[in-house]
Amino acid sequence: MPRLSRRQFLNSSLLLAGVCAASTHAAIPGAGLKLKAKTKLTLFKYAHVQLDASKLREQFQYQHNLFMGINNDKLLKPFRSRAGQPAPGEDMGGWYDDSRDFHIDPNDWSTANWHGYIPGHSFGQYISGLSRSFAITNDINTAKKVKDLVTQYIPTISKTFFEEYYLPAYTYDKLAIGLIDAYQYVGVAEAKTALAKLTDVVLPFLPEKALTREERRARPYTQEAEIRDEPYTLPENLFLAWQLGMGEQYKELALRYMQNEALFDPLAKGISPLKGKHAYSHVNALNSAIQAYYATGEQKYLLAAKNGFDFVVQQSYATGGWGPNEELLAADDTETLFNSLTDTHRSFETPCGVYGHFKIARSLLQITKQSTYGDSMERVLYNTILGAKPTLPDGSTFYYSDYSHDASKFYRGEQWPCCSGTFIQLVADYGISAYLHDEKGVFVNLYIPSRVDLNIAQQTVAIRQATQYPLEKTSRFEIDTPKPIAFSMHLRIPTWAGAATHIVVNGKKSNTQIIPGSFLELSREWKQGDIVEINFDMGLRLEPLNKRHPELAALLHGPLVLFPINSENNVYTSAQLLSAQLLNAKQNTTQEWSLSLADKKILFKPFMFIGDEKYRLYNKLAVTDKRP
Repeated sequence: MPRLSRRQFLNSSLLLAGVCAASTHAAIPGAGLKLKAKTKLTLFKYAHVQLDASKLREQFQYQHNLFMGINNDKLLKPFRSRAGQPAPGEDMGGWYDDSRDFHIDPNDWSTANWHGYIPGHSFGQYISGLSRSFAITNDINTAKKVKDLVTQYIPTISKTFFEEYYLPAYTYDKLAIGLIDAYQYVGVAEAKTALAKLTDVVLPFLPEKALTREERRARPYTQEAEIRDEPYTLPENLFLAWQLGMGEQYKELALRYMQNEALFDPLAKGISPLKGKHAYSHVNALNSAIQAYYATGEQKYLLAAKNGFDFVVQQSYATGGWGPNEELLAADDTETLFNSLTDTHRSFETPCGVYGHFKIARSLLQITKQSTYGDSMERVLYNTILGAKPTLPDGSTFYYSDYSHDASKFYRGEQWPCCSGTFIQLVADYGISAYLHDEKGVFVNLYIPSRVDLNIAQQTVAIRQATQYPLEKTSRFEIDTPKPIAFSMHLRIPTWAGAATHIVVNGKKSNTQIIPGSFLELSREWKQGDIVEINFDMGLRLEPLNKRHPELAALLHGPLVLFPINSENNVYTSAQLLSAQLLNAKQNTTQEWSLSLADKKILFKPFMFIGDEKYRLYNKLAVTDKRP
């Protein structure tokens, strides 16, 4: 590490002092002091969970390093350019640039030119991801970059940025979360001023309420792109700004942009208005319902969030992904997913989708203590985002997971599309998604190599989790405590867990009852070096596409979907699929399975270990064998 000069050391020390002062009162989303609704579980602070070696940590480190390595002038260029200021540095490329090249023919989208579509759109998300990264790592260089980006952004804030700008609400929302996170996690006081200035500047360019696309289309417009703005996602971050004491005006704005009549009112009544709606943004809007529930205490918002999430899960693939066919949701529909297997390779908008999915599932888990929300998070984690190709330095982004009958992994054709910003936010949230707590102990939500530090009765206890799950069936927890202390450890038992699933404490099998789809509680006085092991009964199983199409089924092992690789559209019996064998079980670190069929062998792999091979998600069952 290079030596710091005295001036650099003093500046770093002052910055860290400000950060520490900020972090002592900073609220993790959903845990503010002004809330009228309480949660049953609380998130840990980012720094209290550290990832050990795994694909999750690799993704986090990669994304962190990627955005740390992008020159500040390059990131700030579209803001300076649109403000009429000197704009040194290279262009980022793609959607991000200040360019007049963008064009869409609504009758022929294949001819679209996306260059300059929404300049600077993901800047706020990059700041957000780096701010959360600092909260995890306490890396002074990360804090400095965040502070520099915020302070250098402030002089560019002017109304000229939003003039002739296609998606002002969309970009304002992302700029807001960047400033909120810089304020909350890095202690950048200037972010509060920046958000106030930005809000004043953007308001004349926003509609008076959260218009639906249909309502927006009924008004004058010059470009089809203008219809796609997303004011209905604004309340989540506006509520968070209010909750953190950044200004009372943000609560008023949040309530103004709640899409009650068109979205939350019907969802609260158990009626889905989601058919044909943009998938990610409407799932993300459910997080606004959560924040409205916290802020107002109104049960309708909690019901809307729960029912909306349930509707999405009901129309999901076996991977947990949703929203195919240009990212559209369905409602009470049995054919959308079926048709998508032959009609599209754009099956699930992965980084954005998982980011929104994790947020709403994590919040519902906090509120309800229902472990099935953790099951849902686990499914999308292992079968979608952990198999994503890495974002390339030129902005090439893995955007869609492909679940078609002739599937492959590919980058979206444009540089720096919208999901280039959610990926870094998502990977920074892996730790806070793994563990939660109440006043009596810790809840283990995800089985990942990691360490969590919890405070019980003014005593710090560390729990280290060692595991290769789900490639192996066991996860091991070691207690590090300065003196014996009583608390509860709750382990999530997935709904698929078999009857032989069991717990071992200090080498002795526990007789605690295992109930799939619940948290198992281990309550005792824990001592230094105590060991807990959970051993999962993971059998192979089949999941049909839906009730209407039982002839198509995915093969799963634990939470992992197993995809046939470079395979023809074979017809199997259930017994044949369930006879698949794990290859080289003792040395197999990639969960490759093999199935003998007539004169050929079929290889199956989890999504996160598929490279450039062709694959498919669903297997065709024999006509006489449609009941997996």
